[in-house]
Amino acid sequence: MTAPTLAAARDAWRDWLKSERRLAGHTLTAYEHDVAGFLGFMTTYLGADVTLEELAKLKPAEFRAWLAEKARSGAARSSTARAFSSVRSFFRFLDKRGFASNASIGAIQTPKLPHAIPKALNERDMNELLDASDLESREAWIELRDSAVLLLLYGAGLRIGEALAFTKGTVETLLAEGQDTLSITGKGNKTRLVPLLPQAIEALAAYRDACPFLKVLPAHHAFFLGARGGPLDPAIVQKRVRDLRMQLGLADSVTPHALRHSFATHLLGAGGDLRTIQELLGHASLSTTQRYTDVDAARLTEVYRAAHPRAKGR
Repeated sequence: MTAPTLAAARDAWRDWLKSERRLAGHTLTAYEHDVAGFLGFMTTYLGADVTLEELAKLKPAEFRAWLAEKARSGAARSSTARAFSSVRSFFRFLDKRGFASNASIGAIQTPKLPHAIPKALNERDMNELLDASDLESREAWIELRDSAVLLLLYGAGLRIGEALAFTKGTVETLLAEGQDTLSITGKGNKTRLVPLLPQAIEALAAYRDACPFLKVLPAHHAFFLGARGGPLDPAIVQKRVRDLRMQLGLADSVTPHALRHSFATHLLGAGGDLRTIQELLGHASLSTTQRYTDVDAARLTEVYRAAHPRAKGR
């Protein structure tokens, strides 16, 4: 029997990412690009074409040499972290399918991206996080549940506790009456009206229809449920986001709260005003909203020059 080749292993990995992981096209391309870059470096570093046998023999020092070269070439730490995540995914696949096994990569830590405060994701990373499928095989309704929760955190700027406070009756009324806003009670019992994206409403309906427990529960019961039918624990959502950020090679600062932060930052970056965003987030003071926004200096300068009377025509 002919031994499998690296090319065959890469084809199988690509098919797995596409069919089983169901990665979006641009995400799949990014994974392939990262692994191709790694293999290209190893070809030069080893002075010969890379084979599955060579990959199995790589030592931690050789993985570190690749990471060091990316740093020397000026690659952003976020880019390096994501490339490492892609390569790690590839090696896990090789091991799982019996192509090659290498424990050395487990000794390498993903490059850290420390942030003192939650940092907004850029729009590409945000879309990839929302589109990503779980590495493990899970029941379809749980995937739909998690998608709905994440869309509420990012699409409506909700706190995790606010999203999980939804009752079955509240959502049933929303869907039955075709509403596109919800009244949310946040910190300090402050109530605000929050618009919902059509995608979020569709996600709520899809989860409701697929969940095996909801039909027999009373209206006052929690809408989002755990695997055994009880109210969903916030720790499950936190773990889901943690797993996704590791899968995608994102920074440790990517938490459920960072999705809310991204909601505010992306709205402000698109021209939303602080007062409106303050109301949507349910902040008592404008200063709190300002701490949650993260618009670069170029964007602020652009707004200033477009809006200030003395700056016009110059």
